[in-house]
Amino acid sequence: MIKRTLGPLTVSALGLGCMGLSQAYGVQDEATSERTLQRAVELGVTFFDTAEVYGPHRNEVLLGRALKPFRDRVVIATKFGFTYNRARTDFGEITGTDGSPANARAVAEASLKRLGTEVIDLYYLHRADPNVPIEETVGAMARLVEEGKVRALGLSEVPAETLRRAHATHPIAALQSEYSLWSREVEGNGVLETCRELGVGFVPFSPLGRGFLTGTIRDAAALPADDFRHQLPRFQPEMAAQNHRLVAVIEEIAQDLGVSTAQVALAWVLAQGDDITPIPGARTLPHLEQNVAAAALSLPKAALHRLSDTFAPERIVGERYPMRFEAMSK
Repeated sequence: MIKRTLGPLTVSALGLGCMGLSQAYGVQDEATSERTLQRAVELGVTFFDTAEVYGPHRNEVLLGRALKPFRDRVVIATKFGFTYNRARTDFGEITGTDGSPANARAVAEASLKRLGTEVIDLYYLHRADPNVPIEETVGAMARLVEEGKVRALGLSEVPAETLRRAHATHPIAALQSEYSLWSREVEGNGVLETCRELGVGFVPFSPLGRGFLTGTIRDAAALPADDFRHQLPRFQPEMAAQNHRLVAVIEEIAQDLGVSTAQVALAWVLAQGDDITPIPGARTLPHLEQNVAAAALSLPKAALHRLSDTFAPERIVGERYPMRFEAMSK
């Protein structure tokens, strides 16, 4: 697989978002998850994304165990910055943010142990804390770099001005935000432009719209009862029905090219720039293998333009998150 760079890190053009291997999308067998991670390495994936809050904690432990034989070949990113109910495994149990220097250090130390590694390759602030100046948070993260516990720093879901302030404190290697055909806010709010100006790599999470852009999900009704997507406005029946009319265009292009709908959606994201490294999730080996194959797919210009026009932001129905989560992503 071709490579891309995130600051000092060299990674595969397509990474693996690992949250769904431990939570949010229904029960997942750990043995299957472990095999998925190892198969990803075999297929050339070298970039794996986790977080303290995934599980919570269980996802980091899973990655540490599954990737141990390949540790010198992979880049592991993890995150801190959410407060949450530690007794629950429901992603909806996030209660707020904590970007304090003390928390930055405490979570890093704990993540190192759970991952079973001597260094965190990429350490993200999961969400900015409105009560802590970003300079203080990034300053604390920078000290972890100086101590050799972290190789590079990242931010998640922050506005352009926060990125500028953070980058002035310590170089930011990557900014992670939702980006897909149906979530294109970063194109218009200055985030993607600022990343390019500063030389910060951009890492889209949910590049398949949490599975909706694969065409296999009509609405949340068919999902497991404990699936996080039941909470998302865009998956509610009326909104999903309207959004699915747009997905039909992806399906048509995929049929014409003889590839899957998911591969077309991922190829569109990859085509938006060689500074973009998406991290789709995959809970099964067939889905993983299908996603990885998208890294070699080059869409015709006409198809790229048609997709961009079809999924113009004003045509998408519904917010990304419920209000309580959306407020943390401003």
